[in-house]
Amino acid sequence: MKSIDFIREHKNKDTPLVSLTAYTTPMAQSLNPHVDFLLVGDSVGTVLYGMDNTTGVTLEMMIEHGKAVMRAKPHVPVIVDMPFGSYEEDSQEALNNAKRIMDETGADGVKLEGGVSMRVQIEKIVKADIPVLGHIGLQPQSVEKEGGYKIKGKTETQVEGLIEDAKCLEDAGAFAFVLEGTIDEAADQITKAVNIPSIGIGASAACDGQILVTEDLLGLLHARPPKFVQQYANMKGDIDWAIKTFAGDVRARRFPGEEHLYKKAS
Repeated sequence: MKSIDFIREHKNKDTPLVSLTAYTTPMAQSLNPHVDFLLVGDSVGTVLYGMDNTTGVTLEMMIEHGKAVMRAKPHVPVIVDMPFGSYEEDSQEALNNAKRIMDETGADGVKLEGGVSMRVQIEKIVKADIPVLGHIGLQPQSVEKEGGYKIKGKTETQVEGLIEDAKCLEDAGAFAFVLEGTIDEAADQITKAVNIPSIGIGASAACDGQILVTEDLLGLLHARPPKFVQQYANMKGDIDWAIKTFAGDVRARRFPGEEHLYKKAS
């Protein structure tokens, strides 16, 4: 069984770490054999609930989906996102909510967005023996404040700020960090600047690991996927075909057939 230490020590390895998002028990069961850790992401808001962004996701939602993933009894660490509004304003509130996530889900750690600005919160949570996965670069919870999803690392000043963020995460005790939506050359510099693993999403192939939203990878969503997504399947198309076929069979009275019906024993 893999552990947080396995992830923490996976810096500059030949084989990168693999991670995907999971929000349900069946999906976690399918992903478990193939990944190094699972993320119960606040992307659940856009993927399952049809929200425009992740800022409407609640702590209760994250806890319930965390419980669902843990029911799969995964053999890899499970990290649960701390949603918008649950940690930013007060370090004690951040710790209380992190403890609640851990206590109620049984997960292995939490993730929160921000670097230098979240140092006190991260230090306080780590001091309470709760592993923290950082998240810098493009931060989806800041999308409304920034006026959209904006790629990072385009200027030298931005790169310097991101390196400072990454070093802050390392100093504060984060075991790794997600690096999202960042120019690849900048992501390379950031990855090399610290001794904890970077997990890229729309960043660089040189990151110590990669993560994607599973539904993007599987082609399950109706929206156009981001540039950084490779769709390995077209499950939306498969679902469309299956439902269309089912509806046709029902309307033509081909379903249910005799093999689907219960009969009284003779």
